[in-house]
Amino acid sequence: MKEPSSKLEFDGKRINISSDQAKSVITEIFQNIGCDENTATIVAEHLVDTSLCGMESHGVMRTLQYAEQMQTGYLNPRAQPWLDISDSRNEFVDGDGGIGIPAMQMAYERGMIRSEESGISSISVLNTGHTGRLGAFAEAAAEKGFLTLCFGGGNHKNWKQVAPHGGSRAILPTNPWCIGMPGGELGPVVVDFATSKIAGGWIYAARSAGARLPDDCLIDRDGNPTNDPEDYFNGGAILPAGGHKGYSLALIGELVAEALLGPTRTECNWLVITFDTTNLRSCSQVEKAAEEVLEELRNCPPAPGFERVEIPGERERSHKQISNGWVAVPERTWQQICDLHENVTETHHPLV
Repeated sequence: MKEPSSKLEFDGKRINISSDQAKSVITEIFQNIGCDENTATIVAEHLVDTSLCGMESHGVMRTLQYAEQMQTGYLNPRAQPWLDISDSRNEFVDGDGGIGIPAMQMAYERGMIRSEESGISSISVLNTGHTGRLGAFAEAAAEKGFLTLCFGGGNHKNWKQVAPHGGSRAILPTNPWCIGMPGGELGPVVVDFATSKIAGGWIYAARSAGARLPDDCLIDRDGNPTNDPEDYFNGGAILPAGGHKGYSLALIGELVAEALLGPTRTECNWLVITFDTTNLRSCSQVEKAAEEVLEELRNCPPAPGFERVEIPGERERSHKQISNGWVAVPERTWQQICDLHENVTETHHPLV
């Protein structure tokens, strides 16, 4: 069992939960809130798998956020995403105002089918809530020989999270970018990052666990540095990753979501571009050439303070393997999930 590479700084302890138990509890939570069995299962499996990969900011902790958004009516728990193929030049998935994980999965699956037919495809994803860990979809596609690019976001009027470079007030969402492609012998290369210094999920995770965040990531409502998550919820902001570079990528994502695909409904709009790499080279040729590059990078002497040079995507797969079906969750967070499970079970299945 391996603890996640966490950004949380707290004095509490973690408890180990089997992936089967976590999936069962989370599936029942979403079913009792109103999701059908298929949606509840897809979301639960995605969140648990993300925790197994060590990505705590997008893992089982998100159960609390998603459940609250469904209970308040922000998200439609009974949503059924659907694919519109009436215009072959502009196919899109409509998330029906629900959680975006099933919608994004549908978009990637359709993109692979389309790119097999024409070499390259673009699918829009509209009217969704949070879409989970984008890297999970990109990795699944890369394992089948596809290069994918996903970016977007939107609805900055309701999701003011990140200050622009040089600004002191939150204006933009975290607007992540995700690229996945077939890699070498150890699997695909997956680049999945928020355009902010930390993903918004880390702030929710810190609040849930009673933890603090790393320095130089947040500012309070007056523009002063802070590592207290409550300062963010009280009018603060996340700083952009890499200064002007993260800000620029966030801005492009926002313009694509709002100006090109908009107007946004619910939370966000996305553009998923899929390319069939076998149009250029065979899978074996790509893997061999990629491994030559990746091996040289892995063998690069580490800089002071680092153990080794890592390849994007490999850490998550390694963490999942070492985790061996167990997730390490902050005790306080897991208790909140269990309390939620008990509450929604009693509400929807009252004792007689």
